[in-house]
Amino acid sequence: MKNVTIAFVAGLLAISNLPAAAQSGPYPSKLIRIINPLAAGGNVDIVARGIAEQMSKLLGQQVLVENRPGASALVGTRYVKSQPADGYTLLAIANTFARVPAIIRDAGYDPLQDFTGVSQTCDIPMVLVVNPSLPVKNVKEFIALAKKRPGELTYGSSGNGATGHIAAEMLSQQAGIKLMHIPYKGNAPATTDLVGGQIMLMFDQVSTSAGYIKSGRLRALGVTSKKRSPLFPDLPTIDESGIKGFEDTTFNGLVAPAGTPRPALDKLRDSVVKAAAVPALQTRFDGLGIPLVASASLDEFNAYLRRQVEDFAKLAKTAGLKVN
Repeated sequence: MKNVTIAFVAGLLAISNLPAAAQSGPYPSKLIRIINPLAAGGNVDIVARGIAEQMSKLLGQQVLVENRPGASALVGTRYVKSQPADGYTLLAIANTFARVPAIIRDAGYDPLQDFTGVSQTCDIPMVLVVNPSLPVKNVKEFIALAKKRPGELTYGSSGNGATGHIAAEMLSQQAGIKLMHIPYKGNAPATTDLVGGQIMLMFDQVSTSAGYIKSGRLRALGVTSKKRSPLFPDLPTIDESGIKGFEDTTFNGLVAPAGTPRPALDKLRDSVVKAAAVPALQTRFDGLGIPLVASASLDEFNAYLRRQVEDFAKLAKTAGLKVN
């Protein structure tokens, strides 16, 4: 009898030491949270919510987007890093996720060591826009003017290391020009000053600049993607305009804490792939200038993230980018 009791207790202990995913039955068995570490209403937020709605239907469990913004996305990112690696807490990411650790000393996370990729969700082109008073109508004329006036043409961005800042640095290096950076606390005040003529240019996402371009308050010179934007099919890419190989888009995606079980990651990625392929959702986001995409595999997305981290680290070192 004593041996039976010992065996029973040992069995209970073994069960209690199983991973959470193994105890809870087939994944998923409860609500899944996607943490958005950026402001509500932005592209990361609306894409995550659109994808989450479809994922809920596909997975048979509610997928809820929760906003935890603050400190260049550090608040939400650190929070997800601290959560159990069980597939029930994900992080919605954009370029900032891969870039912040290279320019902020105490970022508190390593994008490659502390997280694992689920899938990309979209790839948003940016557009080089100028105040209509600037006497240029295309990228070639802009570069010629910038070379005549080195360091005089001012551009705005939502801060050091932001997508608009990095795109301008990339163009400056590849075209051999020098621009003057004016950092703002967000894209909205930068755009306001650009329209008002306080600054001369900026790189902004096509989805948020479209209204200003169509109304004539801003002039678009070129898009940063390899393909033209469906919103402006007649607007050439910067690559087409003579800066060969230029590409810098804003990607969104989902990642999970490192150590999340592979079966859970596979199910999540599969649901993202199917969600991004829903025709009604594609049409909705195409109208916003936000092409939905999904990664072909977990390995593909992790390799993509690695390239984003490594390429930006090199650029940050070359350009001397850092945040005090």
